[in-house]
Amino acid sequence: METDLRGQVVVVTGASGGIGSAICRQFAAEGARLVVHYRTGRQQAGALRRELKEAETISVQADLRREADARRLFAAAVERFGRVDTVVVNAGAWESKYVPIHSMTLRQWRQTLAGVLDSAFLTTREFLRVVAKQKRGNAVLISSTAAVFGEAGHADYASAKAALAYGLLRSLKNEMSRLAPHTRYYCGGRINCICPGWTVVPRVAASLGNAAKIRQITSTMALPQFARPEDVANAAVFLSSDTLARHITGQNLVISGGMEGRRLWKDEELDTSLV
Repeated sequence: METDLRGQVVVVTGASGGIGSAICRQFAAEGARLVVHYRTGRQQAGALRRELKEAETISVQADLRREADARRLFAAAVERFGRVDTVVVNAGAWESKYVPIHSMTLRQWRQTLAGVLDSAFLTTREFLRVVAKQKRGNAVLISSTAAVFGEAGHADYASAKAALAYGLLRSLKNEMSRLAPHTRYYCGGRINCICPGWTVVPRVAASLGNAAKIRQITSTMALPQFARPEDVANAAVFLSSDTLARHITGQNLVISGGMEGRRLWKDEELDTSLV
């Protein structure tokens, strides 16, 4: 089945990470032209571009928490390619340590919201300014199952990702359809969201070596295994295709193996005599 993405210009933020790089590879396989964004992963972004040598790519460093950097990212894309057809909003900085909210500092809360939500706001705002001029475009937000189920010890991250997956997504679906209205030959501006669950990427490497941890996590899933980055990438390509996803907008796609929620207690913490 054809995606009709050949020649399309795709900006992928956070492209130096595990999911971001997989998304770039899949778009490249479809013949898209890529803007590979990174904040600190310069070497990883460079290695990715060398890997994708058959694709037309540029890389841009930007701290997307800063207005000037977000503007510069899209200015570079338009200067090189003349337009931007799709943005995949994947970048997001957060505190990986377990910090319950009663111990969380205001500084951490604000840093996480800036790293996830501010960066998504500035990225989509600059993209929509491009869309308003070219009257075409679609976006994919990368959220998390933390937005769906919550995440004890990471309330800052869960709150920011939930804002993407619900309030921002459902507001922008209506704004985009006006900025890029449908015509006889065009479906109209679209925006959708992917909420990945546990995925095999470098930052969860420690969990992959812990059999007990894996059992605890996969016990919540109908398909008891971690996702692969390619699972998310394939969904991003599908949702970005105006041919395959022509009438889909404002939707959340949860990629988590049928997860119903995380276990709240370890086996040894439960008193089964009380059940």
